[in-house]
Amino acid sequence: MTGFKFLSLAAVAAVLFVATAQKSEAQIGISIGVEPGCPYGYYDYAPYRCSPYGYYGPEWFNGGVFLGAGPWFHGGEGFRGNVNNRYDMQRGYHGRTPQVGERARRSTPAPRNFKGNESRDGRGHATDGRR
Repeated sequence: MTGFKFLSLAAVAAVLFVATAQKSEAQIGISIGVEPGCPYGYYDYAPYRCSPYGYYGPEWFNGGVFLGAGPWFHGGEGFRGNVNNRYDMQRGYHGRTPQVGERARRSTPAPRNFKGNESRDGRGHATDGRR
């Protein structure tokens, strides 16, 4: 009889445990929050740190406003823009990068004599040549 009581208590405990467990919903999309407010744009890969002055070419800006990159990209489907990947942290850049919310130190969003060495699509992909 003791074995039966033990088994019954275990069954009741299991039912209560399952009944009180929170139901989790499948995630359809990932909420990534607000677009980073960086003075010269931000890298197109997580964790989306601010990029330094000179990383993006002028085609990445519309009226001085950055078109976005990664999940916040606002450019057209076939967009290709030049970057200077010598300023890319994934390629060994260790220089200064601005902080989110920092104000631009220059009046133009990209250097006047910009020399890009890679073409990108804004979604984290290098494309097959410069524009």
